[in-house]
Amino acid sequence: MDELGARAAALVARRPRDARLRRVGTSRGGTPLWLLSVGHGSRQALVVAGPHANEPVGGATVLRLAERALADPRLGAEADATWNLLLCLDPDGARRNEGWLTGPYTLGRYFRRFFRPGFLEQPEWLPDGAERAALPETRALLDVQDELRPFFQCSLHGVDVGGGFVELTRDLPGIAQRLAHTAARLGIPRELGPYDTLYWPALGPAVYRIPPPRRGDLAAAITEAAVESTWFHPHHYGTVTAVVEAPMWGVEAVEDGSPPPDAEAVLRAVSRTLRRDTRLLEGFLAHIRPHLAAVPDAARLLAPVDDYLLVGPGLADSWDPDTYAAGQRTLPPLDTARLTALGISGRRVALRTAGLLHQLASAAGRETACVVRALDGLIDEWCADYRDGYGARWIPVARQAEYQARMVLAAFELAGRYAPARSHSGESGWGPGAAVPMHTE
Repeated sequence: MDELGARAAALVARRPRDARLRRVGTSRGGTPLWLLSVGHGSRQALVVAGPHANEPVGGATVLRLAERALADPRLGAEADATWNLLLCLDPDGARRNEGWLTGPYTLGRYFRRFFRPGFLEQPEWLPDGAERAALPETRALLDVQDELRPFFQCSLHGVDVGGGFVELTRDLPGIAQRLAHTAARLGIPRELGPYDTLYWPALGPAVYRIPPPRRGDLAAAITEAAVESTWFHPHHYGTVTAVVEAPMWGVEAVEDGSPPPDAEAVLRAVSRTLRRDTRLLEGFLAHIRPHLAAVPDAARLLAPVDDYLLVGPGLADSWDPDTYAAGQRTLPPLDTARLTALGISGRRVALRTAGLLHQLASAAGRETACVVRALDGLIDEWCADYRDGYGARWIPVARQAEYQARMVLAAFELAGRYAPARSHSGESGWGPGAAVPMHTE
């Protein structure tokens, strides 16, 4: 986090007439939320990095975008555009992931140091509506959206294991072709049936339409519902929102559209495995919980554990062909890509839970040492399944960021062809004043 802020401040110091850094809010932990703005155009583009704590590549991406906007007049003056780049929406959560960010980049290291807050603490979501949004990070983002009224908004996300894809609040014709070209050039597999979009309409290969938000229970919100969110909040300004997902570990089978030999057998196996893993992890939690009173901030680790254990059995039931009577099955048509994505997703729920429990048990001391050893074995086994069973391979950070930047630029260009010029900036006093380094405030 400190490096990200320092690099943004250095960019502003180098180009003070064309770029500026301003504080738009403060996190729950007291960390400034910084917006880096580049250009002087009347049409505002907003890019949000770090909305999920375990998805750090967006920080590198926004710095690339800033440099390109400064270097290419087609992205600034000629497009009458200003780029507004929120460096990290959840800096407190991002700091909790710094234990694996320095490498080596292995699945075991990632999941043992994984952190992502509980659903109700994720700042892009509006479970109680915009008016009642409680998180200061959420309020800061809403205020920026209402100030800028951007014609284009992009949220930068990461897939830990799988492939790249794009989600849109409105169709941008041509984006699927840009995605196919970019992914092929950079060796990024496209995810043709992500778990996130299981029930969403496809706008093209690896491009999905985000349905309008609807109310639902917590389990549905975490899984298949398009809940009220900051993605849709600026919709009434004419904003089109793109969510760009970049994988950390790529799996080639997520773009295999061939028919599987026995889809129902795969679904039964995935569902059975997830139920078994959930029961096993519930047992570990029951052993650990009495020893957590002295563990600092245990509640923040327990919240996502409870979320994952809540949704696991429901996911297994929704995928199991034996859950429904004949003709009642609600899953869309299944190919190898979608079945692969479901298998990866079931394993992800278990591995994230195991990693969080490992951190809790390690902090609890000698009383839970046996749980730590058992979880070490499970994490190693499940990571080996990703690596050897699914062929997961690490994608270098530079390629992740380049893929994401190219897709943002493609969406920006396509959105600019049709967007009304209703955006504006409420900033005053734009000029060559000195920037305040994020890491020293």
